[in-house]
Amino acid sequence: MDQLSRLFAALTDPTRRDLVARLTEGDATVGELAAPYDMSVQAVSKHLKVLEQAGLVSRAGPAHRSPVHLEAEVFDLMTGWIERYRRRAEERYRRLDALLAAMNERTANEGTTGDEQPLEGTA
Repeated sequence: MDQLSRLFAALTDPTRRDLVARLTEGDATVGELAAPYDMSVQAVSKHLKVLEQAGLVSRAGPAHRSPVHLEAEVFDLMTGWIERYRRRAEERYRRLDALLAAMNERTANEGTTGDEQPLEGTA
């Protein structure tokens, strides 16, 4: 599995997304990260292991006391991928908008040629 796939896969879980969000505030120990959850430190450690394997977080040492650090630069890889497809989609929408505007203009011009016949009962 490539790194981009691991990143997106790691973030499919809402608990892991929440852990990442909390780590944007600063480094924290596993115990500190586990405190607000109704799950064991071991369960949080498993979530962190997935984030670590994806490259989203790192730890200075193996102990639960060592702080977990968010590797924010990996978001550049995800952002670059998303941005590329966002630009493509926006270009398609711009072309569609231009086509619709041309169609509306053509329809408006067809209605002002002077060749119109009044509707029955309106003249």
